[in-house]
Amino acid sequence: MKHDLKSELESILPREYFSYIPRSFDIIGSKGRSVAIIEIPEQLKVYEHEIAKAIIRVHKNVVSVLSKDTERFGEYRIRDMRLLYGDPNTEVLHKESGCIFKIDPKKAYFSPRESTERERFRSTPLGDEEVLVMFSGIGPLAICMAKNNPNIKVTAIELNPDAYYYCQENIRLNKLNGKIEAILGDVREVCPKLNKKFDRILMPLPKGAYKFLDVALDVLKFSGILHFYHWAPKENLWEEAENILTEIADEFHRKVEILNRIKISAYSPSLWKIRIDARIN
Repeated sequence: MKHDLKSELESILPREYFSYIPRSFDIIGSKGRSVAIIEIPEQLKVYEHEIAKAIIRVHKNVVSVLSKDTERFGEYRIRDMRLLYGDPNTEVLHKESGCIFKIDPKKAYFSPRESTERERFRSTPLGDEEVLVMFSGIGPLAICMAKNNPNIKVTAIELNPDAYYYCQENIRLNKLNGKIEAILGDVREVCPKLNKKFDRILMPLPKGAYKFLDVALDVLKFSGILHFYHWAPKENLWEEAENILTEIADEFHRKVEILNRIKISAYSPSLWKIRIDARIN
């Protein structure tokens, strides 16, 4: 019985092309309705529609197959994606760790591969805290934290109007109205207007979060916790991020106490997404 993509393509692709078949691809959604997102190598472009049809035959819950046509770009961190086969409506509900996320991957960033990172925050007990999530996207980190911590209040700021819309939808779907406030805007413009300080700030923007450290430190309470994300070279994961954080903290006459170092995911063979957890005194 055919049960994987390679075996499904045995009678379609010439044998010499098998080494180019992607070993993995993302599936976002539920058992009833999902979207597959695949990167088709140049050598397989002529077969891309057959590959998309094979994915749907193998994964019965997949109703649409999207091709990654570009890297993530722009302020909204999205890719150009092209429908290869299936339903043009690519909005789905993704269930994970007791949470539910509505998302259209063509319009806003969401990675199913970072479920472990979201679970870390969902399972971390927090006290009576004011939490800020910068670059909050569709709200997965804000929702995971608020779902399991009844006493926290979360402010989630997002620049992409589509992601902001889905964040509002996901707050409603997870019954967290009143616990999470979603705000549309640029953190550099929004944060000074909030007139509040936060016990904990998350900065889940690996490419460029360091450019907003001054904004974060300005609204972080004395002895507050900062979760700083960064892209780091594989051969030296922590030094650059920690040096950047220390330099900015020095400008604010504050000291950095490193609490944790987390490897999240490989962006490429030489580049990793990491997180530094620090207490800023």
